[in-house]
Amino acid sequence: MQYLKNQLLMQFEKKGLGNEQLIELYRELLLPRLIEEKMLLLLRQGRISKWFSGIGQEAISVGVTKALDDDEWIMPLHRNLGVFTSRKLPLRKLFMQWQGNQDGYSKGRERSFHFGTREHHICGMISHLGPQLAIADGVALAYKLRKEKKISVAFTGEGGTSEGDFHEALNVAAVWDLPVIFIIENNGYGLSTPVNEQYRASSLVDKAKGYGMDGVQVDGNNVLTVYDTIRGIRDYCIRQQKPYLVECMTFRMRGHEEASGTKYVPKELFQEWGKKDPVLNYELFLIAEGVIDSDTSKKIREEIKQYIESELAIGFNARPVFVDEEEELKDVYAESTARLPQVEEKKFRSAPAGNSKGESEKRFIDAIKEGLHQSMMEHPNLILMGQDIAEYGGAFKITEGFVNKFGKDRVRNTPLCESAIIGSALGLSLENFKSVVEMQFADFVSVGFNQIVNNLAKIHYRWGQAADVVIRMPTGAGVGAGPFHSQSNEAWFTHIPGLKVVYPATPMDAKGLLIAAINDPNPVIYFEHKALYRSVSGAVPQEYYEIEIGRGRIVREGDDVSIITYGAGLHWAEDYAAEHPEISIYILDLRTLLPLDYASIRAAVSATGKVLILHEDTLTGGIGGELAAWIAEHCFQLLDAPVMRCASLDTPVPFSIVLEDNFLGRARLAETVEKLLAY
Repeated sequence: MQYLKNQLLMQFEKKGLGNEQLIELYRELLLPRLIEEKMLLLLRQGRISKWFSGIGQEAISVGVTKALDDDEWIMPLHRNLGVFTSRKLPLRKLFMQWQGNQDGYSKGRERSFHFGTREHHICGMISHLGPQLAIADGVALAYKLRKEKKISVAFTGEGGTSEGDFHEALNVAAVWDLPVIFIIENNGYGLSTPVNEQYRASSLVDKAKGYGMDGVQVDGNNVLTVYDTIRGIRDYCIRQQKPYLVECMTFRMRGHEEASGTKYVPKELFQEWGKKDPVLNYELFLIAEGVIDSDTSKKIREEIKQYIESELAIGFNARPVFVDEEEELKDVYAESTARLPQVEEKKFRSAPAGNSKGESEKRFIDAIKEGLHQSMMEHPNLILMGQDIAEYGGAFKITEGFVNKFGKDRVRNTPLCESAIIGSALGLSLENFKSVVEMQFADFVSVGFNQIVNNLAKIHYRWGQAADVVIRMPTGAGVGAGPFHSQSNEAWFTHIPGLKVVYPATPMDAKGLLIAAINDPNPVIYFEHKALYRSVSGAVPQEYYEIEIGRGRIVREGDDVSIITYGAGLHWAEDYAAEHPEISIYILDLRTLLPLDYASIRAAVSATGKVLILHEDTLTGGIGGELAAWIAEHCFQLLDAPVMRCASLDTPVPFSIVLEDNFLGRARLAETVEKLLAY
């Protein structure tokens, strides 16, 4: 007994835990360690392809997870096997996941720990690491809005604290007083880069002060310290409705992943930290305290090994991977069913606008406002977020008055943290909230790009979680706002499976498409052209209705040339047609850019055999190139001339109105139509 006590390099304190609880923690620590040892053997045998080891860090994952309630969300990373095992995920299914088998958690679509499970309240990571932190903000916000006594937890490494997402997530959590715990696993190295090349702070927990939150540094290899600390902090976060930062000091005993090795690590560090092994030291403590004896320890180890082998036999006997292309495509989006009347604007309205029953004349901006207001009334779980959208009413006053009607809980001013706010919107989705995020200008979305294209867009395909988020994008030129407030960046997003991209051109469509976007469980990028806000008016039904996403609209029929367009381009085309009655022009307004309405595009090609694609975006890389390619591939026999494109110059958007007018594709519309007709 004395020998065992002399071996202990850690001070363990039971803090009121009984023997059963102490043994349970031992089992929870031992399980991921023995699984990993088996995985490393299988890796050498070529039976799994890759492994990110958490050996030496198990106490953090286990201690944190056991300190939470089972229905509190955790955002782990790839070295947190103990989170998954402590949440009792079936081991056989984990083995299937690690093989890339279709019966794993991601249907063979993701690697190792890049998956989540709603059943166990674990959110799947992405390789960019930092964006996980903001999702915890959104979950914590949901708990706070519902006044639930819960917290969320997000893990990051010491390297991840250098990312902007770390700053943004902690800042938002502090400003909004969110009950979230941020865990830093400081294991000394970001892949091969040591901490002295990562930051200059004496300790990472000192950063908490800068955000106005409390923090603590703990021994991450002491499972009882981690467990007791997190239990106490959890109670604090719930009671005070505040976030907390915890730095867990530990060490990575294997490579970043097995192929990278550990040659860059001084040998003496392995010797030092090997003596602080979290599993061995806790085991010695339990023996020294008489909680278990060595025979009991051996028995527990043997039971766990047998469990691993039996589950492995089942997991490795899973059916072979097979390809179902229809299912692959279907799973890109969450299923969306229209619940509302589908209102279709008349093609050739001859009566004065507003004469129809239940319609009124509205400006484009007012139609958006009405659609947003009616959606807030319809969905008590709908949250609006954006810079200056509360008392100020937003840069364009679309949400003016909303805060008086719906309150600041639902109409939320945000810090200048686009990435964190989009991540928070995804976190709200995990708890069945809807959200609309307003970009003050579409140009500013670039600093939140990663969250959109890698988190929101891919999450349903990866593990079946819907991202019920709409991002409003005031876009476009024509108002003399220069290069950073005028870009047409819709093509950035039409390339991304999992997103839906809509771009209304009329007040009726603006309202109906916004309502449809909010009702849709998928992430929708909603473009609204600033120049149309107060310059375009039209009849808009007063009812709460949808315009179907993915369906174009025939604006006028013709025999000479077809113009396929959207947004401001529609008005350019209509103006040109009105000025040239001698030309019979067919106009198709796409309205939705992802998914495209290929049937309507084919019909437009068939109508005239001569097609002009018109958009405000620059020519190179614009969606016109994709449309032209599709038409050439699928409608070649219907063409009487090459498909032509009319777009803006391949330059940034200039500030001068004279230069801007020349920049816009409208300046070249007439000559392009004439060239096409003359072919």
